[in-house]
Amino acid sequence: MKKTLLVAALSGVFATAAHAQSSVTLYGLIDAGITYTNNAKGHPNWQETSGAINGSRWGLRGSEDLGGGLKAIFTLENGFNINSGTLGQGGREFGRQAFVGLASDQFGAVTLGRQYDSVVDFVGPLALTGTQYGGTYMAHPFDNDNLNNSFRVNNSIKFTSTNYAGFKFGALYGFSNTAGQFSNNRVISAGASYTYGGLNVGAGYLQLNNTFGGNTAAAATAALNTSGAVTPTDNTLLAGKQQTWGVGANYAFGPATVGAVYTQTNLSQGSGISSGTAGGQVINFFGNSVHFQNFELNGRYALTPALSLASAYTYTQANFGSGSLPKWGQFNLQADYALSKRTDVYLQGEYQHVMNDQGLHGESIGAMINNTTSGGGASTTSNQVAVTAGLRHRF
Repeated sequence: MKKTLLVAALSGVFATAAHAQSSVTLYGLIDAGITYTNNAKGHPNWQETSGAINGSRWGLRGSEDLGGGLKAIFTLENGFNINSGTLGQGGREFGRQAFVGLASDQFGAVTLGRQYDSVVDFVGPLALTGTQYGGTYMAHPFDNDNLNNSFRVNNSIKFTSTNYAGFKFGALYGFSNTAGQFSNNRVISAGASYTYGGLNVGAGYLQLNNTFGGNTAAAATAALNTSGAVTPTDNTLLAGKQQTWGVGANYAFGPATVGAVYTQTNLSQGSGISSGTAGGQVINFFGNSVHFQNFELNGRYALTPALSLASAYTYTQANFGSGSLPKWGQFNLQADYALSKRTDVYLQGEYQHVMNDQGLHGESIGAMINNTTSGGGASTTSNQVAVTAGLRHRF
């Protein structure tokens, strides 16, 4: 009888300890390489680069079991430049992600903080720029659809459902945090995905509201409330309103995966394309409505468990107003070899050709791999090539 009571008492103690289980994980990724660009502001350029595929980062991820299938969760993720040690995302301590919330095994998670939008969550993994098989230099021009995470959403509340037999959905709202300006500098986003066997499909929508009017990009940058949902040094596109939506599909069979992605971005009262620094601009839209469409075909193949190949072709067409109709064609190729589960080396190249690059109020686009610049600047011609040999380590 005494033994039975002792066992019961110990069982209760261990059950209570298990009920209160919590964990914190330190993780990260370092991506460094050497990039050659054939034409950067009219000259060939050799550079040591950070994050040619995936931005270097470290983070803390934790959870506490609250019982009944409910957990408290958090993520704090810092981005940095491995070459200089400087902070990324405008000098933020946890600029990549910073959120806390509650997660239910039955329903999903509600989180608050600085987070990714639904286009990134549900369409990004279907494009090479949003994966470990392409990344930064395979972004669509100016990252006009944000699949390469040029910006995250501040002051956001986000819901992500659990997996219902392959179906997931989510939504996000980013507050302006300014009295009397509830609808100014806010973000609305929603998306969903479905997985069945080797098929994975996804769709997402994103809307950003500001009151830039017909101002120039520089003036709009100065006027923007930087405590709002999106800050100008994050987003490359500046406008009164930005609406982005996208759909994509991947199909995996054996060692191969093929996919297609379509995204569209529309700007109302477009101000311009920012250089990524306060007050800077690359192209001025002069208050016009602007339209981008991106068509991407991609694929990857595992030659061996350690060696993989990935490739993509993206065609982008745009309408900047006033007769400006630029088009881009970009071909990307990557070979990656895993030295271990955590360390790999890669060789990748990008070729971009720009068509109809004149007529931009006297400004020429030139070829610009890696969003707005590649290896130190845009090409002085309509073509540009960038080749990177790099090393990634995960911990």
